[in-house]
Amino acid sequence: MLVIIDFKAGNLTSVKLAMKTIGINGIITSDPNIVRKADRVIFPGVGAAGATMLNLKQLHLDEALYDIAKRGIPLLGICVGMQVLLDYSEEDNNTKTLGIISGQTVRFKPDNHYVKIPQIGWNSVNWDSHVSTNNPYKKFFNNIKSGSDFYFVHSYYPMPKNQNDILATTEYANVNFASIIKRDNIIATQFHPEKSGIIGLKFLENFCKLSL
Repeated sequence: MLVIIDFKAGNLTSVKLAMKTIGINGIITSDPNIVRKADRVIFPGVGAAGATMLNLKQLHLDEALYDIAKRGIPLLGICVGMQVLLDYSEEDNNTKTLGIISGQTVRFKPDNHYVKIPQIGWNSVNWDSHVSTNNPYKKFFNNIKSGSDFYFVHSYYPMPKNQNDILATTEYANVNFASIIKRDNIIATQFHPEKSGIIGLKFLENFCKLSL
């Protein structure tokens, strides 16, 4: 059973439609007990860190996320759903976040005022220097070339404490930031695979096929 977490701020419809396109019927729920029963979980994100954490706590979904992380259930975080997996975010006055993966989320601070924040649009995601031939996470990139373009919408970006948690990077505003992070059963993307066309669907399909 694939569960898509509804924390009252996520990009749920697009994710569910993307999963349906690849033949998977995801269940949208805000019930933490159903989340705990999932075989795979997608934690999508559109919104701010402060509101995200408030909603997660009110719905007791934070507890469910800790539980599935501990039990090794495959979890895919998307955008804000990626950022709040870290320890804290500069957004909303240094919001304390879940702390499932060590690190922080910081705001782009470009020197050039012509650089637009938020980043909105397509940008390349590069993993060749991060994924060795025998890395089990290489499965995520089956039939996807390093440097492929994915769709981004964000003003903040993740900075994992452990460089080994970085699976791929993207450059924007003179920052080479982590656009995919991973830790054990968790993988998370700053981009939106559900909005990234055929290449994004392939990434989602690979996630659904990955065994950990």
